Amino acid sequence: MPDTVTTFAPGRVEILGNHTDYNLGFVLSAAIHLGVTVRSNRLSKNILEISSQTNQRSVTIRLDELQPCVDEAWANYPIGVIKVLLEAGFQLGGMDIRISSDLPLGAGLSSSAALEVATALAAKVLFNLDIEMMQLAQLCQKAENEFVGVQSGLLDQASSVFGRVHRLILLDFLAIKVETVSLPTNVSLLLLNSGVPHELTGGEYNERRKQCLLAAKSLGVASLRDVTPALVKSADLDDVIRRRALHITEENERVVQGVDALRSGNLALFGALMFASHESSRTNFENSTAHLDTLVELAKRTPGVFGSRLTGGGFGGSTVSLIDSAQADEIIRTISREYRSIVGATCYPILTTPSEGARVLA
Repeated sequence: MPDTVTTFAPGRVEILGNHTDYNLGFVLSAAIHLGVTVRSNRLSKNILEISSQTNQRSVTIRLDELQPCVDEAWANYPIGVIKVLLEAGFQLGGMDIRISSDLPLGAGLSSSAALEVATALAAKVLFNLDIEMMQLAQLCQKAENEFVGVQSGLLDQASSVFGRVHRLILLDFLAIKVETVSLPTNVSLLLLNSGVPHELTGGEYNERRKQCLLAAKSLGVASLRDVTPALVKSADLDDVIRRRALHITEENERVVQGVDALRSGNLALFGALMFASHESSRTNFENSTAHLDTLVELAKRTPGVFGSRLTGGGFGGSTVSLIDSAQADEIIRTISREYRSIVGATCYPILTTPSEGARVLA
């Protein structure tokens, strides 16, 4: 076993399939080139020493006293991962965990999942743990659900683990299965941070999840994966619950249609599905914001943009657009200028292509 290891886990961007992961549906996502790096080594004492280059803070905690840190909430992600690994029966010792990140915080690109995955991968290597990569993603999700308290699905962690260069990740959360779908080489992903921080621990995410569970229960099914939009429309449901269920069921259909569109080279259809997804987020799921809506409207009328939508949990954060790579500079200039003119705020662009998933760095 090595004494030290450096691991990297990327952030992710969800291309189609909004909030469908915890409803056991389909998602198309991609790992991006930015992420979280963890430099770690084994310690002789049974403690975790966690430090962050981002906020210049540190935490020390005993392995037999792993509890959430109220004053240092950022540290709960790696602490939670180690606690979940120990509870799953894996033999771990003390670790020094030094964190650095080039992911913008609050942009909705899942810096939390990247931190979890990079931590778990470091533990796997340092202590030679027998964990296959989907199990690693699931344990990281469990840490976020049970230790941090965000009832997220598996999307973020699985995307960070299974990213591939210039391929989108097709995740089936009922079968727990991963495929990849090739993206044409002449297109890029443009992420535009709205400047409004994305924050899921405020309760909206958990509320949407409860509403989806209520919809499934009202329809007499285990999850919304088991029903169609037509069935939702014909059922006797509360209006809000109906709209939540309609968003999820139609999103699943959009993902399936989107995969077919990419495989047939129909970027115009794929882009139209992205725009339709955002409109459903705005009206049915109500997890958009005025700033995100403005960015999508600007993208819709900008040459070289195939499609655009909010990405991630919503309630702030970023949009993702599929664009013609050759027109990227002009697209960024145009949207940034008009966004500032309309809302008086600055959007922050990240131009990326699908990238490799979590890995050990040499």
